Amino acid sequence: MPSLLMRKRFQTIAPKQPIKRLPSSVELPSDATIEDLKKAIAREARLGDHNRVGLFDPVTSKTIKDRKARVGETTHVLVKDLGPQIAWRTVFLVEYLGPILVHALVVAARPYLYAAGDGPMSFSQWLSFGMIIGHFVKRELETLFVHKFSANTMPAFNIFKNSFFYWAFSGLLAAVSIYSPRSLAARADLRILDAAGTVIYLFGEMGNALVHLYLSSLRSTGGTERRIPSGYGFSLVTCPNYMFEVLSWVGVILVSRDWAVTLFIAIGAAQMYVWAKGKEAAYRKEFGDKYKKKRYVMLPGLL
Repeated sequence: MPSLLMRKRFQTIAPKQPIKRLPSSVELPSDATIEDLKKAIAREARLGDHNRVGLFDPVTSKTIKDRKARVGETTHVLVKDLGPQIAWRTVFLVEYLGPILVHALVVAARPYLYAAGDGPMSFSQWLSFGMIIGHFVKRELETLFVHKFSANTMPAFNIFKNSFFYWAFSGLLAAVSIYSPRSLAARADLRILDAAGTVIYLFGEMGNALVHLYLSSLRSTGGTERRIPSGYGFSLVTCPNYMFEVLSWVGVILVSRDWAVTLFIAIGAAQMYVWAKGKEAAYRKEFGDKYKKKRYVMLPGLL
């Protein structure tokens, strides 16, 4: 018998703030996925975008994240309206566009921003500019052509919160500091330090790109499956992409000699460490003895 004819009912239970027109139950095919359930609820509740439907386990109250998972024997779910949503890819593109625009604008506006700002920038300042622009252009290209997202969307408000960090710290704060005629980069005269920073930066960027390409190959387009990664630094840490990310910014710090760049990556590294710890815990829980546990999640011998 075709699966589309084998139907059963799934009862929805509203949380403390119920959704208007939330159906008491919906009918789905026996092979329906969590995403199918979201679409059915959104259609009945007239929410428009099914991505704003949040589903939670009624026992643990934890979010049911895997949108491709089969509904299976589930008969009750908690439902919440997550509010207006925005695509993950869109958020990333906006985040990374900020520093590109801000650095270009600050360099162009130097004569109007600084006393003696009409003078030429130093080699170290131009090199810092190229490194930062190159880093975020790479991120934009990866967002467009490499990354595969397990979730479709996030709350729309997050675009302001996430973008602020990049636009303000790696963008405005770093740009105003680096391109000042009084900055350390403006007075730099150690080309050996510039050379060392460039080598570290290129090594980190290439390593980060290779890891991202590899991780993308582990997931099918539109899929949510997780596989055990290996190679490309995974024998050392849980998230070598974060390790290479930090390395590339160490290179920028050496060239720019700038406190704002150091502050940006220090905050970023702290957040990456939290994410890496979460990934390590997820790998151990999902794969058990098949997964080789890591002592360090981001930086060998340190974190």
